[in-house]
Amino acid sequence: MNSTTSRPSARRRTLAAAVVAFAAGPVLLTAPAAHATGGEGRASAVVLRTDLDVALLNKAVHVPLTATLNEVRAPASARRTALTVTLDGVEQGRPVSVLKADVATAQATADGRRAEGRTELARAKVHVPGLPLLSLIELEKVTARALCEAGGQPVAEANVPGRVTVLGKRVTLTAGGPMTVEVPGVGEVTLTLSGTRTTSRTAAATALALTVSVNPLKANVADVTGTITLAEATCESPKAPAAAAPTAPADAKPADVRPQTAGEPPEANLAETGGSSLTPYLAGGSLALLAGGAGALALTRRARAARTRG
Repeated sequence: MNSTTSRPSARRRTLAAAVVAFAAGPVLLTAPAAHATGGEGRASAVVLRTDLDVALLNKAVHVPLTATLNEVRAPASARRTALTVTLDGVEQGRPVSVLKADVATAQATADGRRAEGRTELARAKVHVPGLPLLSLIELEKVTARALCEAGGQPVAEANVPGRVTVLGKRVTLTAGGPMTVEVPGVGEVTLTLSGTRTTSRTAAATALALTVSVNPLKANVADVTGTITLAEATCESPKAPAAAAPTAPADAKPADVRPQTAGEPPEANLAETGGSSLTPYLAGGSLALLAGGAGALALTRRARAARTRG
């Protein structure tokens, strides 16, 4: 007797897989993880900055004196140092020492959480052309600090503790406002103490700012005018991280998941199986009819065989 084996159709295989998966338990759907992005902060620090104009005795020649000492920036750091400068026609061609100090440091750091600039200057003397023996200013110590943290209020601090001498005169600095020191035959210097400013994301601190106007009439120098900044620090807060919302595929559809109650047969998703909710019952009925037909066929064959033998 020839026997044939039929393979289950693709629809029946899908139906069986769906029933097994549903019976195994609920399926957890997970969305892609959200990623947060943010920007680094910025910070800078400088020990000394000069922006001076040096006029020679004939007043026809003006030589700029622009220099910085230990200027650093973060996150892209750089370091420049100018302890001495050389100006044509001044000090007989010898270098002019702008700053002498035991300590002159500047630090700047920045990352995604905080940015900080920090400066310290100790036991320092500042000179300008035309006054080789007389210091423009002498001080024991100045510091400046600017701190900006993500989500926090920026902080700016500047201090000038200890003694300060301007053009050979001892002065006492106060926070009441600018102070002017005059020396007959030499000139005057105006000092502004501890300037700080902050915004919602930035901070800046300047320990000491000098406005200079001197007429030494020495070393071929007639006038020196301009500004000098001592101990400056700035910062800018990192940008707050912004969470990116997960995006679902364009053709994604919400899953139709319902709790199953006792005695309720599992219902397959029509979009997955292509059948209806009655498919399990129809399949069970078909199996029962097939079994009953096979039994009846066997009984008929037995009766025919008995009659043949008889």
